[in-house]
Amino acid sequence: MAVLRRKARRDQGGGAVQEVPDDPLDAAQERRVRAVLALGGVPQADLPDGVQQVRLRLLERAASGREAPRDVSAWAAVVASNLAMDWHRAKKRQERLGERLASLRQPAAHPSGEETSLLSLAVARGLDELPDAQRQVLVLRFYGDLPVRDIAEELGIPEGTVKSRLHTAVRALRARLHEDEVV
Repeated sequence: MAVLRRKARRDQGGGAVQEVPDDPLDAAQERRVRAVLALGGVPQADLPDGVQQVRLRLLERAASGREAPRDVSAWAAVVASNLAMDWHRAKKRQERLGERLASLRQPAAHPSGEETSLLSLAVARGLDELPDAQRQVLVLRFYGDLPVRDIAEELGIPEGTVKSRLHTAVRALRARLHEDEVV
């Protein structure tokens, strides 16, 4: 079975020959990939993306000059299985992040009572209004207790950018709290 068949196509304009790759997966291989993804727990709505990812990886492998797999069907099934595991990991990360943010936003029961609850709610509202980039560095710095250097490394941005975003976020949050007359 030909893995990556290429056909020559004449360009209508100048008669130049271009190589255009055919679909690297035949219909049976695509069905197998879909089945592996579905059995791996990937929702129906995400199956077409998963199949495209397998195609892309096969095309990237060919484009890099590596030899085509001996058994494309088995190779595609393994890649699909790995994609299903990746999908579950990403879903769990999202859930954990959502739980952590929800716990941060829940008013804590402190001895100071109502004032602390109002402050917690106001901070949560203020965080919601910040742009994503500012909220991200603020949460990592003050809730995650990460130093600026670590935040910069994790996000792949300069330390100065982290400091600037922190400064802007804190100033905006402080202004919001004063507007709400919480502080």
